[in-house]
Amino acid sequence: MLITEEHLRAYQENGFIFLPEYFSKAEVEVMKAALPRVFAENSPQRVMEKEGSSVRSVYGSHVGNDVFHRLSRHPRIVAPVMRILGGDVYVYQFKINAKAAFGGDVWEWHQDYIFWHKEDGMPAARAVNVIIFIDEVSEFNGPLFFIPGSHKEGMIDVPARDALSMNEAGVPESYRHSPPWITNLTARLKYSLDRETVAEMVAEHGIVAPKGSSGSVLFSHPNIIHGSPNNISPFDRVLIIITYNSTQNIPVGVVERRPEFLASHDFKPVVPLRDDALL
Repeated sequence: MLITEEHLRAYQENGFIFLPEYFSKAEVEVMKAALPRVFAENSPQRVMEKEGSSVRSVYGSHVGNDVFHRLSRHPRIVAPVMRILGGDVYVYQFKINAKAAFGGDVWEWHQDYIFWHKEDGMPAARAVNVIIFIDEVSEFNGPLFFIPGSHKEGMIDVPARDALSMNEAGVPESYRHSPPWITNLTARLKYSLDRETVAEMVAEHGIVAPKGSSGSVLFSHPNIIHGSPNNISPFDRVLIIITYNSTQNIPVGVVERRPEFLASHDFKPVVPLRDDALL
């Protein structure tokens, strides 16, 4: 699908585009069938919730899994992103966020770009998140909350939480002695926004929670303020989030790079596949 000028205006104004039922049920089933194997892999790419038994996220699955590799090159995703960013792009990050029924934990209010800028040296916010609903997302199972238009504020330069604060809550016991980058992925985020800032932004811009059936897709700006609540419902809520960065926006100046599965060092432009790539 080619996004329209109206879509582009909505993206520029609100910081996101929502396209319901963008992928077919058959395509979603192909993606869903690949999840159990990915969730079962015990590796640094898999992050657990603080209770230790539920998967919170899995990173970098597009490298070793054929289904997700093809998804990351799907023309229905890549073509709109290239139009939004005005040129070639590469896959900067691929993650699966699994907010399990009765167990999915909160994602605090934050912007994505500050992590990429501070931790990876991304020069500008010339990136796009593509968020694919694998399950139906409702008001019950921990939907994403967006503050529309908040991306226009630019990066809000909040101070990083110190290591002691990070260990007080939100970090599973098994991660207490892990590398520092793990604290960017757990429920206690390193660069979360304070309540006063969020309240001010909501008072100015409002708040929305895009909801829809499986196969729906969001394209979102890296500076839009967002978060999501706990999932205390009996319904799983799995999202696949692919971040594309402009090939003219290569990260620079970082002494210790985060692992490849968190911030790709492969800057080759994505070549879109055929539209039936998943089938």
